[in-house]
Amino acid sequence: MEAITKTQVDPSKIMQVGTGFMATKTLLTAVNMELFTILAKRELTGAEIQSRLGLQPRSLYDFLDALVALSFLRRTGLKEKASYRNAEDTDLFLDKNKQSYIGGMLEMCNNRLYPFWNDLEEGLKTGLPQNETKNGGKPVFEEVYADPKKLKEFVGAMGGIQMGNFMAFAKQFDFSNYKTLCDVGGSGGFLAAHVTLNNPHMQCSSFDLPPVEPIAKENIKNMGLETKVKVLSGDFFIDDFPKADVITMGNILHDWGTEDKKILIKKAYDVLPKGGALVIIENIIDDNRSENAFGLLMSLNMLIETSEGYDFSAADFSILAKEVGFQKVSIIKLTGPTSAVIAYK
Repeated sequence: MEAITKTQVDPSKIMQVGTGFMATKTLLTAVNMELFTILAKRELTGAEIQSRLGLQPRSLYDFLDALVALSFLRRTGLKEKASYRNAEDTDLFLDKNKQSYIGGMLEMCNNRLYPFWNDLEEGLKTGLPQNETKNGGKPVFEEVYADPKKLKEFVGAMGGIQMGNFMAFAKQFDFSNYKTLCDVGGSGGFLAAHVTLNNPHMQCSSFDLPPVEPIAKENIKNMGLETKVKVLSGDFFIDDFPKADVITMGNILHDWGTEDKKILIKKAYDVLPKGGALVIIENIIDDNRSENAFGLLMSLNMLIETSEGYDFSAADFSILAKEVGFQKVSIIKLTGPTSAVIAYK
């Protein structure tokens, strides 16, 4: 019986995950070189791609055909006679010229996060961040907010990766009993914008630090909502939250430790009316901590990037929310590994 069991055990999952960095870096490199944006315009041969991207011929077809095997590209013909085009999902989400582009997050993974994760073991042993601060650099938010170009890229990355979740939330949450919403740490203003588009009776605002204001205003103007969505400036740790029936936070709480999480939850509680709702949109870890691998990996990324941040389950959030006075907590599944946990006053 033991011999039969041994023959049925398959190491393929171990090898797939253990060598997964190869596929990861291949995709990130293609995104960074804007291969998919180029191919969104028209199908190209390998020689045309080589010329456009300035590549050497040695590994050209290994690179392109690896992307075919990984299902990011489609191909007709073989090697010198081949032509390449984007797969459907690649074309929708990795073409920089489309509003559905989510590659900003992948660009940040390539240009910043990828080398930092090499020091995960050190982070696990020391509990200290493994990003720019390790070598005397500024904390990530301070560095990003000090450079307008970096800030715009960061806001674009965060907005792009969450766009589908903001759209899903705007459609799934029942806004019928509410009139106002403020998205705290609203970044590019996309959550407030999508709630307004799907719920015309709602008066929405986006609240973030002053350097973000022009970026949010530009995004909201591009969506034709400049007269409907307000952009407010302030520091969510220093200033009171704007009063609203619904307070939302997208990928904010996981940046902070437990005490800071409680401070932000309490500040939301203080400005909400009775019956008001605090909505947290994050990669909420399942309560059993065994299914949402992405949420758990993102929590490890908070170790890499922050001093105390971590991702959490709905049960973890419920404890903190009820400690500050919220009466009940529910959860709405959004897209992929992301959910909205809602605390009601």
